[in-house]
Amino acid sequence: MSSVAPIGRVTRFEDLIAWQTARAFTARISELVDQAPLASKFSFKDQLHRATVSVMSNIAEGFERGSRAEFHHMLSIAKGSNAEVRSLLHVAVDAGYISRAMFDSLMQDAEEVGRLVGALRITVGRQRDADRAR
Repeated sequence: MSSVAPIGRVTRFEDLIAWQTARAFTARISELVDQAPLASKFSFKDQLHRATVSVMSNIAEGFERGSRAEFHHMLSIAKGSNAEVRSLLHVAVDAGYISRAMFDSLMQDAEEVGRLVGALRITVGRQRDADRAR
C-alpha cells in the first residue's frame, strides 16, 4: 500500500492511493465525531473533522491544478493538515474524549496517511525538478 505510482500514470485524483487512504480515514473520523462524547463537543469535533477532510481535499485540489509545482505545494498543505489531525487526536485522548485503544488505532491510520502523502510529495517533487531541468 505504501508504493505510489508516478503522477504521469494517474489520470484522476481518485486513483491515488494517498487520496483513497485519506478518504477512508475521513470516514472513520466522521463516524467518531458523531458519537458521544465528541458529538457534544461542537467546536472540537468540527475542527477535527475539517482538518481530516482538508487532507483529502488538498490532495484532490493539488492534482487538479495542472502543475507539478502546485500539486507539490498542496501536498505540503495536506501533510500539515494531517499533522493537525494527529495533534487533535492527542487532545482527544488527553481530555478523555476517546480511549487509548481508539487513539492508537486512529494514530496508526493518520501516520499511514502521512507516509503516503509524504511519498507522493517526494515523487511529485522529483517529477517537478525533472521538468525544470528539461
